[in-house]
Amino acid sequence: MEYQLIFRILEALMLIPFLFEVNQKILAYLHSKFHFLPKVKMNWLFFYHIGFGIIYYVYTLSHRSDSKAYFSRADNFEGSWFQLFGTETTFIDFFSYPFINYFEFSFELMMLLFTWIGYWGFVLGFLFFKENINVKVRVFKKVDLLTLVLFFPNMHFWSASLGKGALIFFGLMLFAFSLNKPRARILGLLFSSLLVFAIRPHMFLLLCAGGLYGLYFGKNIIALRYKVLLTSIVMVGILILKDQILSVVNLGDSTTLVADFMQFSDNRSQNLSEANSGVNMAGYSLLEKVLTFWFRPLFLDAPGFLGIIVSIENLIYLLLFGKIFRLNFFKFWKNAPSHVKTCLMIFLSTSVAMTFIMSNLGIMIRQKTMIMYFMFFVIYYFLAYDKSEEVKRRLHILNSSKSRKIVTT
Repeated sequence: MEYQLIFRILEALMLIPFLFEVNQKILAYLHSKFHFLPKVKMNWLFFYHIGFGIIYYVYTLSHRSDSKAYFSRADNFEGSWFQLFGTETTFIDFFSYPFINYFEFSFELMMLLFTWIGYWGFVLGFLFFKENINVKVRVFKKVDLLTLVLFFPNMHFWSASLGKGALIFFGLMLFAFSLNKPRARILGLLFSSLLVFAIRPHMFLLLCAGGLYGLYFGKNIIALRYKVLLTSIVMVGILILKDQILSVVNLGDSTTLVADFMQFSDNRSQNLSEANSGVNMAGYSLLEKVLTFWFRPLFLDAPGFLGIIVSIENLIYLLLFGKIFRLNFFKFWKNAPSHVKTCLMIFLSTSVAMTFIMSNLGIMIRQKTMIMYFMFFVIYYFLAYDKSEEVKRRLHILNSSKSRKIVTT
């Protein structure tokens, strides 16, 4: 048995150089389209992410893991492949089935496959940031903000394993990247939306809400007829898929949605708060719940060594969030482009929705990795805007000074 395990591990490790070579082909193509894409940094990011995949795999050897359950279900399923087709957990089983049963992927190879998919989520996230922001922003004594965001450890840990994390992160970053040029990247928008819906139907609903908010209230050049057309398509899609979306919280057959949802959220929070890392948020205000979701654990309530690492990262999140609390943020927000407003709305709406059903630090740590990049983008965009405005102010002062000298002469 030990020899089989060692063989499977070696098999997965030997596949890493092959994936690296595949990356070079894809990165070369992307670099031809986006000259700002740094291939060296993306290669370092690949090995960094693979490292977290190895850490997560080692963790599964001695702990309970959803990854093992996903592999076991797909491996032992006796029906046909398309009998597994469905949403949420079932979709991961459906996605995994052909690799396990047709290509005979081991658990180690499946972990590597999902880790690789998660890596491309970070590449798409980088493209999303840099395509919109060409100003380099430095924080915390000249640390490059985008590099800092790319290498946050918690983001990599939960997107480097067999499960929902890697696929949902890839889908969300593809959605964000496609949102830059929706008409040219309509296939990316459709595919990413369907992927997000298949994994987390409620997240699809929040993407739609955020997208429509940015479309109508953001600064863009989309004609009114296209806004109406896109809104109609989204609303029809939501109506068609509403049963699947509501079934996530057991409300598919509900006739009193608000009351039933509040009852569900109370029951869910109570169950989760009884876990080892539970937080009793029953008496918290909405603001306290949201801040708990964003920034806890924070050292004093850190569950174990992993909690300490997450606490350090949460402290950095807190410091980054503090950088937008300036008066000129409101001026910026008034004229912000649609994708900036979309990102903030997705982040805020998801955060509020999660606070009603999350009372467990472990689950909070995992769930918020889905949406943190949307807020990082807003912070990055604002800091780049603020830096540009500062340069303009200095040039204006310099030109005014020169003008006064000329007049005096």
